[in-house]
Amino acid sequence: MKIPDTDTADLHRRLVDFALQTLALPPETALNISPLTKGGSDRSFYRLIYKIDNTSEGAPMDVGGTCSVIAMHYNPERRENTVYADIAQFLLELRVAAATVLAHDPEACFVVMEDLGDEDLWSCRNENWLSRRDLYAETLRHAHKLHRYFHDDRGIPLPALMEGYDAALYRWEQRYFLKEFVEPVCGINLSPAEEEALEKELAELAIRLLSKSDTGLVHRDLQSQNVIIHERTPVLIDFQGLRTGSPFYDLGSLLYDPYVSLTTQERMELLEFYYALSPQVLKWPDFVTLFYEGSAQRLMQALGAYGFLGHRNGRADFRAHIPPGLHHLLDAVSRTSSLPRLRALTVRCLTVLNLGM
Repeated sequence: MKIPDTDTADLHRRLVDFALQTLALPPETALNISPLTKGGSDRSFYRLIYKIDNTSEGAPMDVGGTCSVIAMHYNPERRENTVYADIAQFLLELRVAAATVLAHDPEACFVVMEDLGDEDLWSCRNENWLSRRDLYAETLRHAHKLHRYFHDDRGIPLPALMEGYDAALYRWEQRYFLKEFVEPVCGINLSPAEEEALEKELAELAIRLLSKSDTGLVHRDLQSQNVIIHERTPVLIDFQGLRTGSPFYDLGSLLYDPYVSLTTQERMELLEFYYALSPQVLKWPDFVTLFYEGSAQRLMQALGAYGFLGHRNGRADFRAHIPPGLHHLLDAVSRTSSLPRLRALTVRCLTVLNLGM
């Protein structure tokens, strides 16, 4: 058993012991623990690699060879971390592709789940469009099942979720954008009159997202790095933020993903695909308008996160997402007439950061 000689050695040892118990493997089983550093959350992920023989029981993969699982240790002070395992089970019952949780110890804050590999939708970004389109379409099918949960009654009860989207949460995300991105990253301090006018505009945006779009379950972070491609099939991960909200938030998250740029034609092709999945109360032009508005809301939240993680916490990898995020926001707000002040602010941010139009 390979244990790092660091202050975290005891944690790793306990995590390995929990995994061996979960997999019904002997305690002397040789196991390598390799940290996975991807992402910006307060959870720690590890790949646990081991070998088994033909007589072993409980191994989830590749009997007779090298196997692996993913182990997670989470901070219980952040409530969404504590509901991960129950949401995973719920998604599988709903027939939404998700990683299978093999065991959860809520006292130790350990989760062991199947290892689906490292390929994600982001890593497929350079493939030809026909190949990527199929992966995006299948991802949208899974998202659609979530979005239609309250319409397509399957008798599957909801697990404990985070508080759903309401005016206060939309407002929090908008303020997050201003306080963590516009002010510290762009150095822009709005005058009281400018701030009041923008707040009025964004409050009306929240009202439209709450009143004009059907409430569903939303992933809340449905972007390319949270869609694992396992055997050419999309599987959702990082779904602990699941909650009630507007489907347009998820659509904006995926189709205006700052990590992967889609052309306007590709984006609209996928939006039309989603629109045709079920009967729509909204006419197509109204649907498209709400898509752009939901995308603007999502992109404000994402840019706030890039400001917090990149500027305040010094994460260069997140700072790198600011230019595409801002350009996506400008594109979205430029395609609707309802957000002129947000558009003007986005142009100011691009100008200050010398990112062009």
